[in-house]
Amino acid sequence: MSVLPENPLVSDVAMMRAAIDAAAAADPRDVPVGAVVFDASGRELARAANAREALGDPTAHAEVLALRQAAAVHGDGWRLEGATLAVTLEPCTMCAGALVLARVGRLVFGAWEPKTGAVGSLWDVVRDRRLNHRPQVRGGVLEPECAALLDDFFRTQR
Repeated sequence: MSVLPENPLVSDVAMMRAAIDAAAAADPRDVPVGAVVFDASGRELARAANAREALGDPTAHAEVLALRQAAAVHGDGWRLEGATLAVTLEPCTMCAGALVLARVGRLVFGAWEPKTGAVGSLWDVVRDRRLNHRPQVRGGVLEPECAALLDDFFRTQR
């Protein structure tokens, strides 16, 4: 995967740190994944952590929750053109599809997810030429820190 230039207004590292902070707020029963949406000027629109267990909702992934919140405050409704989604873990097929449908301009993620990742690991939803929108992608930002969140969580589950 090619490395994209960082947003000159807010660095990808700063965005990922915000996503890591969001992950830290996850319910202890939920996998600690955090997502933050920034508008084109670098202003934070929304942040969320996984809440599937807390809400009893299989769609309550951090990305979906953050996209919903961002759409509610964004000036152009559900179209998040020019926005950047920063998330600590490579999105699954549902989340990759949601960010494509929301017209997110850029995706920045931390840890790769070889089992369910849909942005290059297992599938590549966001680069499918049959779709009407393809965001720019930068993966592996602060990967060790993002992977450590998951490692720590799953170590306590065993």
